[in-house]
Amino acid sequence: MSQQFQPPAPESTTPATDTAAPAPAGFPAQSGADFLAPAPVPVPARPGNVGLGIGAAVVAALVTAAIYGTIIGLTKYQIGYAAVAVGVVVGFAAGKLGGRNPLLPVISALLSLGAVFAGQIFGLAMIGADQFGVGTLDVLNLGFSLLVDTWKETSGPMTYLFLAFGGYTAFQTARKTA
Repeated sequence: MSQQFQPPAPESTTPATDTAAPAPAGFPAQSGADFLAPAPVPVPARPGNVGLGIGAAVVAALVTAAIYGTIIGLTKYQIGYAAVAVGVVVGFAAGKLGGRNPLLPVISALLSLGAVFAGQIFGLAMIGADQFGVGTLDVLNLGFSLLVDTWKETSGPMTYLFLAFGGYTAFQTARKTA
């Protein structure tokens, strides 16, 4: 029961010409060999640097607190959009540089609360400096507890609402930016 195998004739071993239809306009021409090549490996997402994210959020909180306090001091009003902007900037800095660490939204919310509070204190110091005809640094040097007591006396529901807006937007921005 042996079978004899004959090799193919030499004229049948020549490579076949590419009979594929031309590619439509805007698409690259492909041959059968393209489908055998391994698919490109996607680049893994760069893990964020949590320390860098926290550091950037701290710097953003300090800068935005100064800006928010200056706005309060110059207008003598608390502006809700400015408190939201503080949260957005702090959350964006933490999320963009820190990555997807679940701790970063919480940290950015706390830093934003602190930044909005510090901005309100700085704004009160600027208002007090205008009333007494002294420099803002002189009012700040009088004592932080005096400014906090003044903040407690003058704060109302809107003050706490602005604090909440800043913290909430920082949390959401850090969570969605990462």
